[in-house]
Amino acid sequence: MTKVVVQGFLFDEKSSYLKGPSLAPPIIRKAYHSSSANYYSENGCLIAPELFNDLGDSEIKEYFDINKVTLKNLEARKPLITLGGDHSITFPIIQAFYSIYGKVDILHIDAHSDLYKDFEGDTYSHACPFYNIMENGLAENLYQVGIRTLNEEQRANAKKFGVTINEMKDFQSFIIPVFKNPLYLSVDLDALDPAYAPGVSHHEPGGLSTRQLIEIIQKINVPLIGADIVEYNPTRDINDMTAMVSAKLFKEIASKMI
Repeated sequence: MTKVVVQGFLFDEKSSYLKGPSLAPPIIRKAYHSSSANYYSENGCLIAPELFNDLGDSEIKEYFDINKVTLKNLEARKPLITLGGDHSITFPIIQAFYSIYGKVDILHIDAHSDLYKDFEGDTYSHACPFYNIMENGLAENLYQVGIRTLNEEQRANAKKFGVTINEMKDFQSFIIPVFKNPLYLSVDLDALDPAYAPGVSHHEPGGLSTRQLIEIIQKINVPLIGADIVEYNPTRDINDMTAMVSAKLFKEIASKMI
């Protein structure tokens, strides 16, 4: 029985530094099916292909077509995992979720807070999605974990929107938030230390370990209506290390959803 919907976006037009995340979705799928691992999550759940309604990957010409595709793919009202793509895709995705669920809570795991009003002249840059989400009132609460690149502008915008940030330097004090609304999870792979995930455009040393990120996902204690895995850049990967990390996270997220 299908329990989780999967979509992919071959999109990195809003990347500010390097292109490459548009190549990621089929490579993450290949890693998920790799014979070097199996389909089980760590809680013993079989995350078999039959659990998914995989709607494939979309090549996006117009940015807000991401919203239209996501709205259609949410018609079944089942949890939805999105494979990106750069992080700009999260804003139009959340617009679609808002159309169905109203205001959500977001758990955002990243090296960057992505709270710029605009970046290099682009208000829809991959450095801006969470500013746009909060400015448009699409989320009730935004919780950010793993952040280690805050500057004055982003601190000011976090304060403006009441964003709760657990900076990486304070990670030892992190506890899972008390979520009050339907929860959406956004995972930018550069939240991980580059030693664990070299296949990203922005290497930010001092990040989460793969174990720490998995434990955050496993501690989520409310229904998870949607999630994205973004910013995997296969052109920078080493021996498919980051692809396998992505597939591992995919299974753990799906396990939490079902």
